[in-house]
Amino acid sequence: MPRQFLPTLRGLLAPRTAEPPPPPAETKDLLAGGVYTSMSFAGVTNVWGTPGRADGWDLERVITEGYERSIWIFKSIEAISKHASTLPIQIGRGGDEREFEETLEDHPLLKLLNKQANPLETGDVFKKRLSAQLLLSKKGVFIEKTYSRGGVLVRLDLLPPDRVEIIPDDVNASYVKHFEFTDYAGHIREIKPKNIIWLRDPHPTDPFCGVTPLEAAGLSVDLDVKARTYNISFIDNDGRPGGIVGIDLDGVDSKEVERIQKRLAPGAHNAGQLTLVGTGPGGVTYVDTSARPREMAYETLSSTAKNEILSAFGVYESVIGNASERTFNNADREEWNFWAHTELPHLNLIASAFDPDLSDDWVIRFDTSRVQALEFPRRQAREEARKEFEAGLITIDEYRQIAGRRVFNTPQTRALWISPQKAPVPANDQDAAALGLAPEPGAGGELGTDPNAALPAAGGGESAAAAVAEARALEPAPTAADDVAIARGQAPLELPSGPATTAADDVAAARAETTEAAPGEAADDVARARAITMQPETAGPATEDVEAARRRLETKALPAEGFEVTDIDFDTLSMAVQAALSALLARQEGVIVARLRAPKTRKHTRFWEPENENDTRGGDANIDEDRVVSAARWAEETTNTLAPILQQAASTTARKLGQAVTGIETVPPAAVAAALVSAMYAGEAVTALLGDLVEELRSLQNLQVELKLEDLERAVTRFYEAAAPALISHVAESCAVSTINGAADAAAESAGPGVVRTWITRRDDRVRPAHKALHGKTLPVGTPYEIDGSQLRYPGDPFAPIALTVNCRCRLHYDTDPKE
Repeated sequence: MPRQFLPTLRGLLAPRTAEPPPPPAETKDLLAGGVYTSMSFAGVTNVWGTPGRADGWDLERVITEGYERSIWIFKSIEAISKHASTLPIQIGRGGDEREFEETLEDHPLLKLLNKQANPLETGDVFKKRLSAQLLLSKKGVFIEKTYSRGGVLVRLDLLPPDRVEIIPDDVNASYVKHFEFTDYAGHIREIKPKNIIWLRDPHPTDPFCGVTPLEAAGLSVDLDVKARTYNISFIDNDGRPGGIVGIDLDGVDSKEVERIQKRLAPGAHNAGQLTLVGTGPGGVTYVDTSARPREMAYETLSSTAKNEILSAFGVYESVIGNASERTFNNADREEWNFWAHTELPHLNLIASAFDPDLSDDWVIRFDTSRVQALEFPRRQAREEARKEFEAGLITIDEYRQIAGRRVFNTPQTRALWISPQKAPVPANDQDAAALGLAPEPGAGGELGTDPNAALPAAGGGESAAAAVAEARALEPAPTAADDVAIARGQAPLELPSGPATTAADDVAAARAETTEAAPGEAADDVARARAITMQPETAGPATEDVEAARRRLETKALPAEGFEVTDIDFDTLSMAVQAALSALLARQEGVIVARLRAPKTRKHTRFWEPENENDTRGGDANIDEDRVVSAARWAEETTNTLAPILQQAASTTARKLGQAVTGIETVPPAAVAAALVSAMYAGEAVTALLGDLVEELRSLQNLQVELKLEDLERAVTRFYEAAAPALISHVAESCAVSTINGAADAAAESAGPGVVRTWITRRDDRVRPAHKALHGKTLPVGTPYEIDGSQLRYPGDPFAPIALTVNCRCRLHYDTDPKE
């Protein structure tokens, strides 16, 4: 008869008697003095709240009948303890949970726990046994420390928990008076508390006792072992044939009948054979015995016991090697959950036992910096941060902080970079100057947003002519005219015949060969070519040209007709957005229909079609509409699809207005940001559309009618046929108006003061009364328009009330202020 596992692990709390009484019904009572008594069905009585609760825990039986016989207990303890054995121990201080700021390399504990704990065990073996004992022993783990004569820790030994007795200190307040250890020869040795590390998973109410997962999993372990034992006995003792043939045995010799009957003898080697038995005269019958036997539903019972045991230990099945029926993401999540909720607390509990041997500012812990599973949340955080950086929502330094890397703290890494042109948005005025988007602090004059258009600051002690002469002396070959040509990307200009004696001659020669620039622009080219030019103390010919160029730049007026975006600008962008949205929604419809048909979506719902009569994957639930539609994913994809189209149109508009206002094609960051905001609002519009689709699918499934999967597919098709055209038209028109007008207004505002804009409507029946009242109203750039108590920066402003911007087709006409 095979050895049977104990009825329940609670029976380990007291020795078994030779003749256990019949198990009474479980009763619980609160006795006087706050002592709680539990009468289990195993006939064992324990008084909780008194010392010695763990004394009856038979560790030897736990190991032989649980750890060595139950595969799930063995694998759970192996999964937890193997990490404790392979991870090195570190001692350090400061830093974070991944890395110490300062580490200690020569402490005796490092040698004992990482190399050799005692003459018999290496550090890895010692740590694995320690971890396993902590999981199995209710009394806890006892580690004896041995010191040299000089007081240095030289050895660590694990004492068998069932051979150690805890002697409480009833007189003093130190809890433990000493420990008594009984060696294998039967001798009792007294050990002082300072030489013992007593480690246990603490009991909620009893400081002398620990807890172990086996207490909670006791009944499950019993079921698992007994179910396996039952099935082994069933196979050994059952000779059930595959079928029985009954014939008339009249006239058959008795020895022949006996021989036939023996064929029913039990044994696994006889199972599945046909057996011949006798019936009445002339009768022949057949009995099929190959039907499913009554094996106590072994498969279900075994699966339930396995899940309960693994849950008690906090170990997932994928952690112990079986990742079937799990996606890679689910397996990664289970691995991270195991480390976060089971392994790390277990390792920290072990490491904390050695803290008293360290000074207060040093900490001991297991080195988990190379555990890939713990990178799961940090990897997700980095992926999200990369997407935010690509969208221009965080800076490079902010990303590096999230990634756990050192920040650069430079103007470029502190700025926001708007995609896709990666236009920088500086964090402060100093960074703006470093990025070439604003004048240097303390610089004189009005500078544009283009760094190449910046004029030199006043200062220095030499004249421009002297500076040119000095440059020519240092490098005789090039002249100022050559510098002008190089700066403008042209071939070197030819000087007039005869020697050039002054900087004014060089500038005049350069201006003589230039047909596109007005007088004085050669001086700007010289300033850009030389990068740094000092203003003269006394006026000279070059100085006059520089001053003339500066005055012309500051007072340059728009053409007589001004600047105004056209219907072609709106219509072109609107058509591009319509084409992109049409393709996106068509693909969206196809993906949603494909998801409806996917077996993973239909499993356990009423739309599952069984593959055979034994297929149990059907159900009566509805399909998860939110999962099928996945609105959040499509909102992000809409934004990413439209952003490049809108940003390209915004850049083109900003360059046109910049050329008209300043003569320089610049794209301020605010122009690109306007396109990004429009793309985000388009994503929200698609989200609202998909929300309506979710509600329609939910309402359809909630109807008390018989539905087929084809009905849901047709509903999706009808929905897109009805709703998609209106959405595409509305979103395309809104994006075109808000992007074009926003980019033009941002470019005009960055051009400096002196620019005004006038509200222009289409002057047809579609114009709303509020906008008709604004027609022809002129305001300086940067001053919002007041409408019905609200403010609009420009037509189609996405931050204004939707009642004032939806279907808006207005534009702004830009001109210079005649008063300037």
